[in-house]
Amino acid sequence: MRQALLIGALGLVALAGCEERERILPGQREDLRAIFDGGAEIAEETENQTVALALPAPTNLANWESASGAPARAPHLAFSTAPTLIFAANIGDGDSRKARITADPVVSEGKIFTLDAGATVAATSTDGASLWSVDLTPDGDSTADATGGGVAAGSGKVFVSSGFGLLTSLDAATGAILWQQKLEGTGSGTPVVANGLVYVMAGDDTGWAVDVASGRVRWQLSGTPDVANVMGAPAPAITGDLAIFAFGDGEVQSAFAKGGLPRWASQLAGQRRFDAGSKVSDITGDPVVSGGTLYVGSAMGRLVAMRPESGERIWTASEGTTGPVWPVAGAVFAVSDKGELLRLAAATGEILWRVPLPGFVKDRPRRQVERFVHHGPIVAGGRVIVASSDEVLRFFDPTSGALVHSVDLPGGATTAPVIAGGTLYVVSKRGQLLAFR
Repeated sequence: MRQALLIGALGLVALAGCEERERILPGQREDLRAIFDGGAEIAEETENQTVALALPAPTNLANWESASGAPARAPHLAFSTAPTLIFAANIGDGDSRKARITADPVVSEGKIFTLDAGATVAATSTDGASLWSVDLTPDGDSTADATGGGVAAGSGKVFVSSGFGLLTSLDAATGAILWQQKLEGTGSGTPVVANGLVYVMAGDDTGWAVDVASGRVRWQLSGTPDVANVMGAPAPAITGDLAIFAFGDGEVQSAFAKGGLPRWASQLAGQRRFDAGSKVSDITGDPVVSGGTLYVGSAMGRLVAMRPESGERIWTASEGTTGPVWPVAGAVFAVSDKGELLRLAAATGEILWRVPLPGFVKDRPRRQVERFVHHGPIVAGGRVIVASSDEVLRFFDPTSGALVHSVDLPGGATTAPVIAGGTLYVVSKRGQLLAFR
């Protein structure tokens, strides 16, 4: 019996030796799925380049009244290259295990408006004094029942969306409630004010246009419901006669800004291979229009440039973004979903350099679960600025990506930084408004 088995084994070895060797065809390997992303993907491996950048003269922006509106109006802001902390003012509840601050601060007419991790909106003066605060928790509900929301300001009013599904208009001087509109969904989106309307996303699947004066609904735009979303919804982009919304299922829709008639729709398809996190389809990079180009990024590892009037794809990069990009002087700066600061060519999407930012909170491999979060970027004072949850405000050279300066940020950032009147404002995880000048 053993002899028979030995002969059989030798026969198998002989047959294996007769098999033809695998032939490896020469040539470049292409990703078969690249065609579904609207064009060839940009290679992920990047050799950093130092490329000159002619920034425009810095603008001393007086107000920052909506989350993503500043880049289109002032792509290079006036700011110090070596700022210091001038005050830290309490605004309410900070981040906790179940609640998060998702609203970037906004600045209007000498006041900074913030929303804490609950539903308290506060006004702070430019010298750090508390002017007023209002708790927008509905009667019969608890502050712990909902979290998230956004803030916008303008024309003497403050507009606040909240996790309780409400859009509220307040008097900027006193905090008095002027009107409230139920959004029929979690009001986690950041509002934008234009054309006498407040535009906001609710529930990650419905865009709303609400009258600034009365709070009445002018029109709505619906997307496909999706549960794989991150907290907070992107602010819509308003450009010319169009309003552009980004939905939780990865779809971008455009409608006429005043009447709401749909214009076009486009889907951000594709994902990072071998990455479970990229299965979240939510658009995390707010739509931004600059220089006649629309930029949108998703959590699936995609950043696209499109024509805002038609939705036609210009290029696709294999990088996701955690917030809105900052276009300036033919460059696009972004914080990627992999925790890197990127510079891309605005015309082609080519990555010119990438700089890794601090990653896991814990060094030991078995405890590498929580990551540091990086907010921004913004371009000011000739630098690219990123505010991070590891308690550091960083300044990078826009030509090479080199870190040139850093400042302590007590408590760590939980919002993107904004700059108005030569002062940078950012909210910390402790629930403090920090001002640097």
